[in-house]
Amino acid sequence: MIQKITINGADIGEGNQPLIIAGPCVIENEEMTYSIAEKLREICNLLGFSYIFKSSYDKANRSSLSSYRGPGIDKGLRILSDIRNKLRIPVISDVHSIDEVKRASEVLDLLQIPAFLCRQTDLILAASNTGKPVNVKKGQFLAPWDLKNIIDKFTSTGNHKLLITERGTSFGYNNLIVDFRAFPLMRSYGYPVIFDVTHSLQLPGGQGICSGGQREFAEPLARAAVAVGIDGLFLEVHPEPEKALCDGPNMMRLEDLAKMLKTIKDLHEFINHTPPVLAG
Repeated sequence: MIQKITINGADIGEGNQPLIIAGPCVIENEEMTYSIAEKLREICNLLGFSYIFKSSYDKANRSSLSSYRGPGIDKGLRILSDIRNKLRIPVISDVHSIDEVKRASEVLDLLQIPAFLCRQTDLILAASNTGKPVNVKKGQFLAPWDLKNIIDKFTSTGNHKLLITERGTSFGYNNLIVDFRAFPLMRSYGYPVIFDVTHSLQLPGGQGICSGGQREFAEPLARAAVAVGIDGLFLEVHPEPEKALCDGPNMMRLEDLAKMLKTIKDLHEFINHTPPVLAG
């Protein structure tokens, strides 16, 4: 059985339609961030998806020192708080240090521990001790069964409001691959599993001072993950990915999202409501 987790009235886990976590990689400016959140809310409401808006106030692990990181925690949390309150949608963002956790937990409905920090014991414990739901991304350097140690760390505080996210596995240099055997293995630990579609399409550091990406494969991988069995999709989207200040090559174009989510909805309903075919 998969632990059922409720975030702002949305049930995540066994039998529920996939949760959608979506938004731009990083907060670029207030007006555009709000506009994207509003459009995503409209799309998800129309299709009946529970939705959490995602954007980072700081991208602390950019390839280059000169890369844009975001507006920082003060301005970033204020923008996310405005989106949460005015649009009445839950919000998620990354936390990178213990010092950030308390402040972020006062605004965010769901805290996120980035893949590169997923084994940082003190950070995991600090996030868990807030009592808030937390999404831990599986590092691209970990096997699915390595998550058991992370889960044990997190739940040691008594907090079981945990989501775990697959975001691809390192495959040689500057490449990631998705092993679909990972999804049932990860779900066997009893917590909802999210598939980070767009980060799985990164080519890490593939452009020298920044990462490349292959957004054209977003829909096929999302369909495959839903067919195998997951509890949510994580998607970074942007109105003009070519002009994005972070992760442009792997972000989906905002105008393409509704069509893809309609396909995901139909596929999920078919898999979960089609009666079995009897032999003979």
